[in-house]
Amino acid sequence: MARQFVCSKNEPVVQTKAGKLRGFIQDGTYTFHGIKYADAKRFQAPEPVEPWDGVKDALSYGFVCPLLHQDTPSGEVMIPHRYWPFDENCQYLNVWTQSVDPKAKKPVLVWLHGGGFAAGSSIEHVAYDGENMSKYGDVVVVSINHRLNILGYLDLSSFGEKYRNSGNAGNDDMVAALQWIHDNIENFGGDPENVTLFGQSGGGMKVWALMQTPAADGLFHKGIVQSGVIDGFVPEKKVDGTKIVNALLAELGLKEAEELEGVPYSILAEAYNKVSPALEKAGEYVGNTPIPNEFYMGDPRVVGFTEHARTIPLMVGTVFGEFSFGPAIAAKASMPEEKKLELLKKKYGENTERFLRLFRAAYPQKDITDLLFVDTLFRAPTKDFIEKASHNSAPVYSYLFTYEFPYDGGHVAWHCAEIPYTFHNTDKVPVCNEPGVSDRLEEQVFGAWVNFAKYGDPGHAALPQWPASKPGDEAVMLFDRVCELKHNFDHNLVDAVYAVAPRFGEEEPEAPIQH
Repeated sequence: MARQFVCSKNEPVVQTKAGKLRGFIQDGTYTFHGIKYADAKRFQAPEPVEPWDGVKDALSYGFVCPLLHQDTPSGEVMIPHRYWPFDENCQYLNVWTQSVDPKAKKPVLVWLHGGGFAAGSSIEHVAYDGENMSKYGDVVVVSINHRLNILGYLDLSSFGEKYRNSGNAGNDDMVAALQWIHDNIENFGGDPENVTLFGQSGGGMKVWALMQTPAADGLFHKGIVQSGVIDGFVPEKKVDGTKIVNALLAELGLKEAEELEGVPYSILAEAYNKVSPALEKAGEYVGNTPIPNEFYMGDPRVVGFTEHARTIPLMVGTVFGEFSFGPAIAAKASMPEEKKLELLKKKYGENTERFLRLFRAAYPQKDITDLLFVDTLFRAPTKDFIEKASHNSAPVYSYLFTYEFPYDGGHVAWHCAEIPYTFHNTDKVPVCNEPGVSDRLEEQVFGAWVNFAKYGDPGHAALPQWPASKPGDEAVMLFDRVCELKHNFDHNLVDAVYAVAPRFGEEEPEAPIQH
């Protein structure tokens, strides 16, 4: 059935502080792609865009940030991707809304994409599309691009005042985007005083990093951290980029750091990829993540939440399997018990019996082979984050996405598996569809995200009662075929497995973190 499309000379046109923008309307959803929210010179702070006369089209997605390594399509049935032209002049955002009436005052959800701080884009996943979330939730959805990897996170502060925050330039872009939203979103039907950040993986890290960024105070009001807490990923103390920058200069035959501004990105990336591994192996800072300084206060689990961060309501959670991208256990439902135990002992050795006892207590309905994939890399630090956040004045709500997908005879949830449900986009990801199950689960997950954005409380009629977590009492909503609320249900299991599991960087995960 054909959809209703509107795009004319005068409709829809929205006034921003810098000038007028034209988007399009599809089945009632106003859509604006590729809005330039800032400009920046390489390694330097973003600045507002120059005003323009007339009407600019916002009908095409903007450039995405160049990557250090070319993406290789894989696992597309699990996480379908979209690839787009690169340019380091990548400060663009997209808006989906149901109204362009400044009096509409609809809640605003701002999506921060995954990929750590080195990869990804606002449109990288097919499931990042904001139309359905806006339509079914009656909210304004914004997704943003920003500088990544060494363009967004390389400390050159010792080489000149203009580079004083180059180690956080990507996060500075995000602050500029939030400022643009604050200044302009009212004309897109949004409420600048009800803005929720949500992001997954690196996007989840960006949520709590912005909570710890005073320049962002007041520009957003709630946060959703999806699989965004991990040990050892972001520096815990101030670092110095002198060694990596000097190594780049030597490799490129340059004398002054300022000369790096003019090096074509492909050449700069090639040099970086050549010199950084040895420095990283030696424990030196090599960029690609934000660094603590006067702009970004540091990991709240280490330095504590800022006074403002303590006032921000949170939803924080993970998925059951996280990096379980590999094949599922074939025919596990009919596999003999002794064969299952053999697989468990191969992985856990002398810990098998103890882990199995704890797993059965936490997940009595799941097959014991799922113990092979239980995540602690994210889940352990996440429950610690929730415990620390539960002491704040604002509430923190915990969740765990534990649904088993109808793929390869039953596949545990993987890193990014919940994203189509949060965006109401399971129709775009075939593996998410299971008659009689996935539609209901989508409404339960989506309803929680939208209600939290609207009211600061994810509870709704299709879910069990969901209280905020309290010190010593993690109240976890399990999103599954049957959603349940449990308290501290997996703590013993997670603590036990985490004690013997490798930390991030000690063992290569089954897929890169940008997924």
